[in-house]
Amino acid sequence: MSSISTSDSFLRLRTTAQHLPTPRDMPRGVYTRFGKRLLDIAMVLMLLPIAIPVIAVSALMVMAGGNSPFYAQQRIGQFGKVFRIWKLRTMHADADQRLQALLAENTALRTEWNTRQKLQNDPRITKIGHFLRQTSIDELPQLFNVLRGEMSLLGPRPMMLDQVKLYGASLPAYLALRPGISGLWQVTERNDANFEQRAMIDAEYAATLSFANDLRLVAKTIKVVLRSTGI
Repeated sequence: MSSISTSDSFLRLRTTAQHLPTPRDMPRGVYTRFGKRLLDIAMVLMLLPIAIPVIAVSALMVMAGGNSPFYAQQRIGQFGKVFRIWKLRTMHADADQRLQALLAENTALRTEWNTRQKLQNDPRITKIGHFLRQTSIDELPQLFNVLRGEMSLLGPRPMMLDQVKLYGASLPAYLALRPGISGLWQVTERNDANFEQRAMIDAEYAATLSFANDLRLVAKTIKVVLRSTGI
């Protein structure tokens, strides 16, 4: 795991936030400092016996479609550390090139991407990819990121390096916590919030973090997954 200070993103981060958060900047409380991590480990260990076979079968389905099964991308984690997030592949292998071509030729799509950092109807997603996203199965490999301490089950969605400048004043709140597989933004405003609103929702999660609120988010996440609307 490398520090964000070794990349150009650190310069953007330094111009956006007054300082990089440290463990002393974390919200106070036994749950925040210790209980949340223990809960992550316990729940992941319970989920893995079910998740591993599902991941294996899904990987074979992706491979049958002619794509490599896993996708890795650098994301920014707690205290500005850069880590590699893992997902089951849901897009064509040349997705980045396709995106640039789409944005270059379609002004409406470019505006949507600049505002939301995603496309509502993304043509880069494969047929099996749509299923994996709707069921949230594509996120299951991130359980290993949680086990490694790079992520939490609940928290701000891990941002890409080039999204730092979009977080504005909410950036310190994001950096003080481990990013999550699910969280307040994912289960409440998944398709309607622009990136500025997403950042504010992440800051709200950090400010109201508690065991009770996390239990509520777990219940909402289960509902989202059962409805196959993705997280």
